Parts: sequence; C-alpha cells; structure tokens
Amino acid sequence: MPRSSIWLRANCACRLKLVVKLAGSCLGILLLASLLIAAAAAQVAQPQAIPNGLPAWAYNIPDRVQPPNPSPATGMVHLPGSNKEYEASEVSGNAEAPDWFPDEHGPAPGIVTGGAGGAALACGTCHLMSGQGHPESADIAGLPVEYFVRQMDYFKSGARKDDGRMGPIARATSDGDVRAAAEYFAAIKPIPWVRVIETATPPKTYVGTAGRHRLPVPEGGTEPMGHRIVEVPEDPVRTIDRDPHSPFLAYVPPGSIAKGMKLVKAGGSGKTISCAICHGDDLKGLGEVPRIAGLQPVYIARQLICMQNGSSAGKAAELMKKEVANLSEDDIIDISAYLGSLPPQ
Repeated sequence: MPRSSIWLRANCACRLKLVVKLAGSCLGILLLASLLIAAAAAQVAQPQAIPNGLPAWAYNIPDRVQPPNPSPATGMVHLPGSNKEYEASEVSGNAEAPDWFPDEHGPAPGIVTGGAGGAALACGTCHLMSGQGHPESADIAGLPVEYFVRQMDYFKSGARKDDGRMGPIARATSDGDVRAAAEYFAAIKPIPWVRVIETATPPKTYVGTAGRHRLPVPEGGTEPMGHRIVEVPEDPVRTIDRDPHSPFLAYVPPGSIAKGMKLVKAGGSGKTISCAICHGDDLKGLGEVPRIAGLQPVYIARQLICMQNGSSAGKAAELMKKEVANLSEDDIIDISAYLGSLPPQ
C-alpha cells in the first residue's frame, strides 16, 4: 500500500504479536524468554560513540534528540520495478535480506541472504543484495575476492577495528562463509550509486537510531556546509526498504572535487602520491587492490582516517600509511569528493 513516511520501521512488530499469543502460560513464558535471548544474541550493538578517532560527520552515530516518529508502517511492502513483496517487519530486520531483484545477481549463499539456515546477521541486509550498501556500511560490489577475505581476517584479528559491528560479525563467520560471500559480491558489477554535489548550504539533517541513516529533518531547511561530507538518500523511503536501485546524494564543500582531483592524480606536490600507481589508471582496481572510483564519499573518508590513525592496520594497510600520513581532514574530504564523483565501471 502507498506510504509517505520517511522513517525507519521498527523490526519488533512480529515479536510483539508472538508475545501476545504466548502470554498466559508457563510454556509461553519459557518460549518468550528463549526468543528474547536469541534475539539479543543475534544483534550487534549499535555504536553510540564515535570510534577510532573519527570526526563526527564521518560516522553515522544517532543523534541524542530524535524527531518525533509516526507509527511504524505495517503490511506488505512493494518497490517500483520489482514483482517481489515482503512484510514491513521482514524488510527492517537484520536476519533476512530482501532480494528485490534476484535476476540481477547470481545465486546467493546463506551468509548473504540470511533466513532459514543462513546467518543471524545477513550480509545483504546492510550491504544490500547488490553489495553497494549505505553510507554507514560499505560498497563491496565487485571487490577482489582475496581483498575481501583479507579485510575480514583483519576484522577478526582486530587489526582493522570495528568493535560495534564488523569485528563481532567477522569473528562469528566461518572462513568458508567469508569466501562464499567474497565470491558472490566479486561477481556483481557496481552501478553509479552516489551523486556528488558541491554546495555551501546542504539540507539540515539528523542520524536516526534505526539503521543509522542520515536523513533530512522533517521541517526542512539548510545549514552551513562547514568541513564535512553530508550524505543522504535520494529517496529515504526506498532506502529504508533496502532498494538497490535507490542511490544517494553526497553534499561536499564548494571546490572540493577539483582540489581532490589534483591530490588523486598528482599527489598534491608531494603530500601523497598518485592513487593510480596502486589502484589502476582508471582507479577501478588492479589485481587484488580494490577500486576506489565511485565509492561512497563518507566511506572513503572514514577509511583514510582509520588508516591514518592506525585503527585500520594489517600488512596491506601498511602500504597506505605513508601516503595518508600528511593529509589534512580537508584533503581527505576533497579526495573523497572527487573519488565519489567518478563512475565505478
């Protein structure tokens, strides 16, 4: 049915129905307790503080004060161009990824889809079945298999730190499932997923508690750009529904794309080196080195800062340490703006 709300849906509606059915019997109490324990174990804690020394704009931490939310949507959810439908509670949960366009990818392993016999936290819920994800996660479509596997090993060992999400997820995932996910996402051709816009006055936004999406405030309006990147969905409702056809807008400071191009292509007079040396002439990857063209600008910035401060380490990351050491936060914003503006393929 048509919906106009841009707010995230609560994923507990189905559990609430079950609570009502179970109430009133000892067996019901035992089953309810088991359900709550299992649900708690399946969830990874939502980050509530900025990790790894990251600036606040680079990490989607929910605002302490949230706008008033209307009642969560219920019933069946549909997307433009898809013949699939899902319950609203299924779309908003983390246990099973909605696969709106199954003809656009190969067979997906259980670690990606979740559901019966799958993972407690399915890859496709955060990264989407297309692999292109949201700003609070990562675009992993088309990544080299060995790069993907190596990064998961870094998360497992703690060399790459993300104690709020990927660390626990990686440690709970078998090597076989990691490789299955890597091969699945490597086979997907990424599409243009973010439109980079230079402006001094981006829309006024907040970060919601569910899903950690940055969204325009209900009353509208703008605010000063400052030194940051502001990334929001083109269509918040479709983003909430995990639509792999609904991309993002990244607002960046005026002039940042041209300044970023100079840094990426020529190294900024010795501040760093040309990115093409490792990432290929078109920045779309070279061997086991990943593409950086067309990635989410906020994600690029987050990774450069994590490499700079040492919270993203490991032997492969050491190759980047010297190249990011002298970059200012503004340099990182400029590089991220330029790379995000490029086509991924």
